[in-house]
Amino acid sequence: MRSFTTADLNKQVGEVTDAAQRAPVVITRRSKPRFVLMSLEHYEALRGPDDPRRAFTIETMPDDLRDGLLQAADAYEREHGGDD
Repeated sequence: MRSFTTADLNKQVGEVTDAAQRAPVVITRRSKPRFVLMSLEHYEALRGPDDPRRAFTIETMPDDLRDGLLQAADAYEREHGGDD
């Protein structure tokens, strides 16, 4: 599984999301795995047909959710620094 840092996610959103479209990727913070980013298709295959939760790709995410996610990532980066 390919791995990116949180700094990569902030600076190279396109590259990270392109990789996640092909296969799930690990997002690390301080060299430790913290998150998994994957395509909606991969997620739906994992969750099964009866799960009521919703998932979005960065392209299909409602603007308010995407903006909030990016603001939270920026705030986290400012608070915890950019180096992994």
